[in-house]
Amino acid sequence: MTGRQLTVRLADSHDREAKAAAGEALYRYNVERTGLDDRIPIGAGLSDPETGQILGGLWGRTELGLLFMDMFYLPEELRGQAFGSRLLAAVEAEARRRGCKRAVVETSSFQAPGFYERHGYEEFGRVAFGTGGHARIFLRKELE
Repeated sequence: MTGRQLTVRLADSHDREAKAAAGEALYRYNVERTGLDDRIPIGAGLSDPETGQILGGLWGRTELGLLFMDMFYLPEELRGQAFGSRLLAAVEAEARRRGCKRAVVETSSFQAPGFYERHGYEEFGRVAFGTGGHARIFLRKELE
């Protein structure tokens, strides 16, 4: 590709195909460099036993010996009843079974940093939002 004229094109959220192709290329690059080909989706949902409807849950992936949590949601009316703790414990247990040594999560200051801290997570980074006085918080936990 050296010497070729290439075009930079901004992508939007609808350009899933381009994002998927770039993501797969990056993953293959990482596998070549680390020798680890261990990315597996992980998740636990909370469902209504009568309807089967998923009400919330925790989703992410295990990769490179780490648990990455991408999305964790519970409706307001289900918070404070240990459902979140049960979901987190289930996902952490499965990550340990897969050989993960650490967990990593990012949350916003108005979301759930206290929840994670109560479960043994410690902050290792913080980036202030551009507006609004809030911040993105990065937390980790040893799973061993």
